[in-house]
Amino acid sequence: MAKVLCVLYDDPTDGYPTEYARDGVPAIDSYPGGQTAPTPEAIDFIPGHLLGSVSGELGLRGFLEKAGHTLVVTSDKDGDGSVFDRELADADVVISQPFWPAYLTPERIAAAKNLKLAVTAGIGSDHVDLDAAVAHGMTVAEVTFSNSISVAEHVVMTTLSLVRNYLPSHQVVLDGGWNIADCVARSYDLEGMHVGTVAAGRIGLAVLRRLAPFDVTLHYTDRHRLPREVETELGLVFHESAADMVPHCDVVTVNAPLHPETEGLFGDDLLATMKRGAYLINTARARIVDRDAVDRALRGGRLAGYAGDVWYPQPAPADHPWRTMPHHGMTPHISGSSLSAQARYAAGTREILECWFAGRPIRDEYLIVDGGALAGTGAHSYSVNE
Repeated sequence: MAKVLCVLYDDPTDGYPTEYARDGVPAIDSYPGGQTAPTPEAIDFIPGHLLGSVSGELGLRGFLEKAGHTLVVTSDKDGDGSVFDRELADADVVISQPFWPAYLTPERIAAAKNLKLAVTAGIGSDHVDLDAAVAHGMTVAEVTFSNSISVAEHVVMTTLSLVRNYLPSHQVVLDGGWNIADCVARSYDLEGMHVGTVAAGRIGLAVLRRLAPFDVTLHYTDRHRLPREVETELGLVFHESAADMVPHCDVVTVNAPLHPETEGLFGDDLLATMKRGAYLINTARARIVDRDAVDRALRGGRLAGYAGDVWYPQPAPADHPWRTMPHHGMTPHISGSSLSAQARYAAGTREILECWFAGRPIRDEYLIVDGGALAGTGAHSYSVNE
């Protein structure tokens, strides 16, 4: 029997919900391109309920305990003597979410002698040291596509919020004011702008499709060029690199995985080539941009706004400069953890575990590392140090 260690974010401050704003969520059976949504043998939760917090347990306890496995759930993942570190020593499986990542460093992986499987309940497995996972012979899997559209919707929302100066204007109402000039002095139309995405995979392409009706010119860069018919359909302008693309764009959205080639990509040098007054949206990973360079670009006027919901580390400390820099639209890491998305990534986590315990192959699109190498989606999206 296995020990499963699940690291999830804390419950709401006023307690685990007893009722919800809506009675359910739409059932999504497949994603763009034809991949089916998760297909576990059963689920022990109600779609639309809060599953990603500690009390939600991703709906896994009944399934695991009925099969004789042990489930430990905690939010305590950082600092000396954390529950995560104590329980990791003899854990067979670790599950965490990108929004509250349990960082599996080489040191932690080396100390976890029984660890065989790391599951990301969601997408993005850069909180797992993939080199160490390969060396340790682990399997790393994630619920690919489960919350890609959720993130794409967040990108569109934050783009409009920045360009239209929505958040400061809403604050005027909350403060009892009515000065229209204060609101519109930084407000523009998205129509006619040039918008580019760094990476055009599942999320990046979904962003492009959702922004096309706004009558913008769409740009992208990706190491895997899109099919010609997609470029023609959306009127896309392809660029060989981010450096080639960003000088042309009024809005740049980052939708790339974090790996050695993207880490620190948006530093002072690249930001200096962007149009004065451009907007940068980052719902990918915080370390793709230089934290302090973004702060400087906003204060100096190179960027008109920065938004997203990814930070490093997560949770971000109270003195993180992104909390207080001007003209930002930052949120905690929530873009992929809507109640709708939780139903899918919880189901996908169970599907992965069902396959793992039964000795059946895990879907190729869910695999990041397997058999001592990058595999499946991991081989397409990530790179490891040789």
